[in-house]
Parts: sequence; C-alpha cells; structure tokens
Amino acid sequence: MDISRIVIFSGGRLGDWALRLIQPDDFLIGADRGALFLVSNGYQPDLALGDFDSVTEEELAAIRAASKETLDFDPVEKDFTDTELAWKIAMDKKPGQLLLIGGLGTRFDHTLANVHLLRQTAEHNTDAWIMDEHNRIRLVAGRACLPGSDFTYVSLLPLTATVTGITLEGFQYPLTDATLEIGQSLGISNKLQADAGYVSIREGLLLLIESRD
Repeated sequence: MDISRIVIFSGGRLGDWALRLIQPDDFLIGADRGALFLVSNGYQPDLALGDFDSVTEEELAAIRAASKETLDFDPVEKDFTDTELAWKIAMDKKPGQLLLIGGLGTRFDHTLANVHLLRQTAEHNTDAWIMDEHNRIRLVAGRACLPGSDFTYVSLLPLTATVTGITLEGFQYPLTDATLEIGQSLGISNKLQADAGYVSIREGLLLLIESRD
C-alpha cells in the first residue's frame, strides 16, 4: 500500500495547533508521549511505539487500546531515541512526505538530534519536514521551491561543514553562488519578496528554517 504522508507525533512541544496539521489520509505514528497526545485528542494512531517511560501504566493501557498497532522497546537495550525509531520505521515505508511534530521542545539535545534526522532523507525521494507552532524545518540537498506562507523569516544553516553554490531567488537578500560554512550566521533572518522563493546549492546539505515570533 502506497502511503502519501506519514505524520510522527513525538513528545516535545505539542498543542491544539498540532492537531490542525493532521489530514484525513495521514498515516499517524505516535512516539511514546506523542501517542498519548493523539489518543487523548480522539485520534487512533496507526502505530504507537517507544519504551513508554514517560507515561503511566494507565496511560499506556489507553494507548494500547486505541492504537492499531503497538511496538514496545526496552529503554536500556534500544540504541535510538523513540523519535528516531519512529523516523526509521516511517522511512522504511517510503512515504511521499514525512512530517515530524513534537520533535522540538525543552530538551535541546533531543531537539538537535531530531533536526539531524533530516540528513537521513538526503538520499531518498522523501519530502521531510519538522514543525512546531513557530518553525518549519526542511533539508535542501539540491534545489527547493519555497512557497509563500505565514512564516515571517527564512534562515539557512549548513548541516555539513561547507555548503557551496548557494543561489537564492525571490528573497529580500539574494545570493549567487555563495558559500556558507558551519558556524556562520550569514543566512539568518532572510525574507521572501516574491510569491515563492527558490534555493539551490551545488554541494553540501543546507537546513532551510521558516520561523515566526
């Protein structure tokens, strides 16, 4: 069965805004407390997984009862975070789009690790995003179109040591064949000036981050 979009709910920052991102045909994966969030709001996860160390026994029972499938992982034996486990399973299903919600939050180590998951999509034909109420993050490995949205700012940050051949079209601050090195802030807080913007690079991996205050 072809899956057009998989949405992973993790245990980071969540709220009513996250529920509005769900579409009728989405394949829903709940990772640990992300599964509880879905179940508590009347959604049936297609898959719930994790070590479930952040939910009570009663909450876990509710997750099991409401989910189509549940996968348990030992908190000591597993090598990956619950979010990465969900991400790997989602990638194996080869969806057209992959969206991670609740991957950003108060634990900066988890937040940064989740952003790095985007690197796994670089060699696959999967359009992947990480979102919260204030940010939308994707990876550019060649050329990308950025349609206009209600996000105010667009920032570019290298995910590899160097990104070369960066060209921006439709932005307030254009670039032509530019180079960004990791640790530089040159790409922060740009803005679209057209109905859509275009980002292309020659070599490297570039994080494209839309944000609003």
